[in-house]
Amino acid sequence: MQLPRHIREDLYRLLPERPALVVFDFDGVMTDDKVYVLQDGSEAVACSRGDGLGITLLGRAGFPVLILSTEVNPVVGARARKLKVECIQGIRDKRAELQRVLAERGIDPADVIYVGNDVNDVPCLALCGCGLVVEDAHPAAKLAARGVLSHPGGRGAVREVAELILLRLGRGIVYDPGETKG
Repeated sequence: MQLPRHIREDLYRLLPERPALVVFDFDGVMTDDKVYVLQDGSEAVACSRGDGLGITLLGRAGFPVLILSTEVNPVVGARARKLKVECIQGIRDKRAELQRVLAERGIDPADVIYVGNDVNDVPCLALCGCGLVVEDAHPAAKLAARGVLSHPGGRGAVREVAELILLRLGRGIVYDPGETKG
C-alpha cells in the first residue's frame, strides 16, 4: 500500500495488524496541556477541531475510541460527549483500569493503541501493543513509548493517529464534503 506523503511509515508499521481499540489520554494529548482558570474558578482548555474530525472519522468507520483520564473535570466529559466517545475519568491507576476494560471486552493488549504524554501514562504505554506519545511529551514517556508522533498535544496528534488507524483498516482517509469538524 502506498501511504500518503504526510503519513510516517515508521509509525504506520508500529500499529497492530488488527487494531481493536485506541485509548487517548486527555490533558496533553487532546489538549495542549494548558488550563485556563477563569475568575469563577472554572477551567477551560483548548482542543483542535482537526483532531475532533479525526475522532469523528474513526467513529464513522466503527472503530472504538476511549478517553482515559486521571483528571476529574467537566470539560473532559463535555468534549467526550461532543465527539461521541466513551470516557473514563477520575482514575488513580490508569493501567489497572485499562486492564479491567480490556479484560471485560476480551481485547488483547497487543491490539491496543495507547496515546499519552506524561509519566502517569508510562504503565499504559508499556501494557499496550502500540504505545505512542505526542511530540512534546515528557522525556520519561518518550522513553517508554514505541513511537513519537510528529505533532504536539492539542495540535494535530490525535488526527495523526486517527489517519494512521484509518489507513491500517484499509479505509483510506476519506473526507465527506458535508463533514463538520468536532
